Amino acid sequence: MRPITIVTVALLLAAGPLAAEPAVSPVSSTTPNPNLAQAKALTQEFASTLRSELEAGIKAGGPIEAIGICKDRAPEIAAQISAKSGWDVRRVSLKWRNAKIGRPDAWEQQVLSKFDERKAAGEPVETMAFAEVVEQNGARKFRFMKAIPTGELCLACHGKQITPQVATALDQAYPRDRARGYSVGDVRGAFSLTKSIQ
Repeated sequence: MRPITIVTVALLLAAGPLAAEPAVSPVSSTTPNPNLAQAKALTQEFASTLRSELEAGIKAGGPIEAIGICKDRAPEIAAQISAKSGWDVRRVSLKWRNAKIGRPDAWEQQVLSKFDERKAAGEPVETMAFAEVVEQNGARKFRFMKAIPTGELCLACHGKQITPQVATALDQAYPRDRARGYSVGDVRGAFSLTKSIQ
């Protein structure tokens, strides 16, 4: 039994990493969707904040430092953005590192699988996003996901050849880690945002 019923046909966004407007809007083809614009802005804020902290951490202490930032700071950044915006903001992946906060729900799994299919068909991961209005437990929700591409920066902790020191640190921080074996350009996961709507 599927817990989510689709209320509005989905949007596939393919023009730019955080395109200003989707090709199709759930409201109309000419009316900008304020939820979509806000979701993209919050995603950009999360991505840029986390990236700058990761770059600084790697510069200061290498990949081992980055593990601590992803483990501790990424959830804190998500919580701060969630608290100030009223959205539920998180990162998810089919190959999660932290099952408690990174495991996708059924809707997110479907979107991530579609992202992998879109990549296999030749679409750049950097441009992949998906938005949909769903009904869940009697409440309408606007849901948005933006794919996270695996970059060169990610490979030290998520790649196919991880140093023994990094592997040991990952094993200690994440005993059930599944987030390894990626190559540049793979779908690492996605930013996932949800907001209750009328």
